[in-house]
Amino acid sequence: MTSVAEISAPDAPAIRTPPVRDSAELALLSIVVPTFNERDNVRELVARLDRCLAGVAWEIVFVDDDSRDGTLELLREVSRSDPRVRFLHRIGRRGLASAVVEGVLATNSPIVAVMDCDLQHDETLLPKMLDALSTPNCDVVVASRYMENGGVGDWTKDRLLFSRVATRLADYVLRSPLTDPMSGFFMLKRNAFDQVVRKLSTQGYKILLDILLSGPGLRVKEIPYTFRTRLHGESKLDLIAVLDYLALLIDKMIGHVVPLRFIMFAAVGGVGLIVHLTVLAILNRGLGIPFVAANPCAATTAMVLNFFLNNMLTYRDMRLKGFGPLVRGLLSFCAVCAVGMLANVGIAAVLFQQKYTWWLAATAGIFMGAIWNYTATSIFTWKNVRAFKPAASNHDDATLAPRRAEPSV
Repeated sequence: MTSVAEISAPDAPAIRTPPVRDSAELALLSIVVPTFNERDNVRELVARLDRCLAGVAWEIVFVDDDSRDGTLELLREVSRSDPRVRFLHRIGRRGLASAVVEGVLATNSPIVAVMDCDLQHDETLLPKMLDALSTPNCDVVVASRYMENGGVGDWTKDRLLFSRVATRLADYVLRSPLTDPMSGFFMLKRNAFDQVVRKLSTQGYKILLDILLSGPGLRVKEIPYTFRTRLHGESKLDLIAVLDYLALLIDKMIGHVVPLRFIMFAAVGGVGLIVHLTVLAILNRGLGIPFVAANPCAATTAMVLNFFLNNMLTYRDMRLKGFGPLVRGLLSFCAVCAVGMLANVGIAAVLFQQKYTWWLAATAGIFMGAIWNYTATSIFTWKNVRAFKPAASNHDDATLAPRRAEPSV
């Protein structure tokens, strides 16, 4: 069999020719690695795993969100020469948590590890994590940056502050003595994952926190590690990642009562109401434009803003892109919301005529209008028509969708 090293560039890291495993042989450890534009790190990560996991039956499953930097082509090349390397090519969806879930479900190993492709996680800890997980009183092993002998490397003060705040918020909902529930580097038994997989929110980027909140009885151990400096590519931590994290906490606290997406939709509607009133005040009270002309302008401004905010936040996993889809989405959103406005006014009027107080009638109208808008736009505006496209993968491990690698906080 041709080794990866033989088809690599001259300066590519050397990888031993892997032994040919019988198809019936089960890998002890599957390592799930989400990727997006990580071409420069793929070979090096496989080479490092090859060195530190000598003697262990392992495989690596890359879950790629339709990278455009050549990552996919490289994954195809490497996987053809190394049976331990597999990948899933996702088209049409986003979300790190869902990528990890799909990657784990595509494996058969009794133990699964999750780590980044950016080489910032210390792969030499994997054997130690395996040893810790071999004990009967452990379901999950977490690599912690905040234990003694751990560290965050060269993080800026702002990033460190955000990480500390995020960890403190996690402590409130997790109620666990973990030092680093925000870690993106961990290992768990497959049967522990199977216990919680149907309870997972798959919201945001912090899949470990999602797993721990979904399985409060899981037994966890931590080992220290120092977060490395990224050599290639760009960090994925941004405002959207922060909002996704907050959404995960909200979903775990009240998602079983009210759907998180509806909460986000309603929050965006609240922002739209403020914008509506602000624009109306500027046009009518400030510029003297008659109310009958100013109010429609204010309503249109708020409606357009609501559409783009919902597209960016509420329906981020089904985000409309491109001029045509955005225009069609905006038109359908406005049409749906116009019907919702009529429903709002009509229900409020009927209740008011039946002697309900004005504020109760108005509140009922707003609530019913919001339910209509949320339900109808999810069907007509953000219907996930791409979610079930056939996905490309080697070894026929077909799953779907685009997402970014997990930002570490």
